[in-house]
Amino acid sequence: MPEKLTLINPPGLHPTAGYAHVTIAEAGRTAHLAGLCPLDENEAVVGLGRLEAQIDQVIANGLRILTAVGARPHDVVRSVIYVVSDESRTLGAAWAQLTASEMAPALATASTLLGVTCLGYSGQLVEIDLTVAL
Repeated sequence: MPEKLTLINPPGLHPTAGYAHVTIAEAGRTAHLAGLCPLDENEAVVGLGRLEAQIDQVIANGLRILTAVGARPHDVVRSVIYVVSDESRTLGAAWAQLTASEMAPALATASTLLGVTCLGYSGQLVEIDLTVAL
């Protein structure tokens, strides 16, 4: 974790599944990424009906965007993950895949995982919002 980020899990709060309750970023520039969607270069949803494939595409897109702004997953200060599901098992599987990926350091900071009823593209099952300290 870069020195510009401090992760805190205050005593008396529940343990986390690998993320921090609080992320403090030293003053500086930030990048607020638009929602990372499972889209290819032609704006087609990748992996229709397959959450795992869509997560892989979201990770690939996120890594490209981070590289474009001179950042890495370690520079992410906040993430919000949206998964189309009301099943804890599905949400847990999405979290497990993400935290086992190259994007895992981005999820160690303050993070929220939400089950939602739908997302912006027909067939879209996952979207991730990231805030990055530059």
